[in-house]
Amino acid sequence: MHPSFVVRQALQLALTANALKPPRGARTAIPAFFAGWLTGELAPHLLALTAADAAAHVARHRGGSSKAGLALAAASAAGLGTLIAQSQRARDEIETALTEGIGKAYIDELEHPPSPTDLATPWGQLAMPFRMRDPDVRRTRNIAYAPGGKRFLLDVYAPREPVTGAPILLQVHGGAWVIGNKDQQGLPLMLHMAKRGWICIAINYPLSPAARWPAHIVAAKRALAWIRDNAESYGGDPSFVAVTGGSAGGHLAALLALTANDPALQPGFTEADTSVQACAPHYGVYDFAATSGRRSSQTRLKTLIARHVFEADRDPVKFLDDYIAASPLDRITEDAPPFFVIHGVHDSLVPVGEAREFVRRLRDKSQREVAYAEISGAQHAFDVFPSIRSAHVVRGVERFLEWSYRTWRRRSSGS
Repeated sequence: MHPSFVVRQALQLALTANALKPPRGARTAIPAFFAGWLTGELAPHLLALTAADAAAHVARHRGGSSKAGLALAAASAAGLGTLIAQSQRARDEIETALTEGIGKAYIDELEHPPSPTDLATPWGQLAMPFRMRDPDVRRTRNIAYAPGGKRFLLDVYAPREPVTGAPILLQVHGGAWVIGNKDQQGLPLMLHMAKRGWICIAINYPLSPAARWPAHIVAAKRALAWIRDNAESYGGDPSFVAVTGGSAGGHLAALLALTANDPALQPGFTEADTSVQACAPHYGVYDFAATSGRRSSQTRLKTLIARHVFEADRDPVKFLDDYIAASPLDRITEDAPPFFVIHGVHDSLVPVGEAREFVRRLRDKSQREVAYAEISGAQHAFDVFPSIRSAHVVRGVERFLEWSYRTWRRRSSGS
């Protein structure tokens, strides 16, 4: 027997099993997320390592290789292959969501309909998933959009060749309202869109517990006001801004889209236009006030939001209206812009049922299009770095954003 090989393969099989079927429950949510997220998105790399480890083991121990270890490696390889197949489903899931949500003819609105090459898995890009740079994109860092230091800075991603009148994408990072940075999330989508002529802007915002609600959304609205005043000098068209973000960033992106020009969230700048023209939240927190009665939402409200995000004395029962005012699920109106809501089926931190309820209410009230994609096998934060799954999602979001922009232009011109 060769314990080290057996132990490695047993650990890999456990990680693979967790990614295939993560355990449910508040106590296991965070470890299940971390292990499942990395295993699922790095499945091709882990499959190659598993095969290499098994081959090296056999070569070193001819005639005496561990049958148990090889059996574990074979089971792990089969599971990783299943994860890869699940990841590839994202391409069809995204396309189905778009055709059902915005119409089968949406492709006709695009200036450059996707070719088979555009829709293929970009294996070359995925070989080094943590190297997120593009020579065709220039990044201008740490621009102050409001006084207050590093939490009020933004970065601008733009095509290397100067542009004018380009549509704008605002990226809001996640991190449970208490951690996170503009440098860490949304990069695959922003690099992809900037390379295709968009201006992408990633923002920091104040974090709890040092900052208390509504400082987070007020900062996001200040950033949007800055965009309206300054984006033209970076090549952007300030009259069209789409917003995206994941997790807490998805909450802020959705709330931004649903509270245009709300004076209660714009202290000192009520005259600024804080409307957005499209929204694409990923694995967002929508039931902020737990009004749906979902157990996971109630647990989050009691253990995180009420304790660390809101003022400590803002009891969620006594001050329920304050929490409702911060909840996208409870702020939906007929004036909502087009939405493309994306959520992973295996999300351990924000269960997929929360997104389903948000989409149901959006479709009941909004007069605009609502697309919704449930991504097979996807954990929370599946799009943080390039992977098979995130590549297909990024390209689908690109199509939604391009459709939104061209549809907005057509409607604005009255044609």
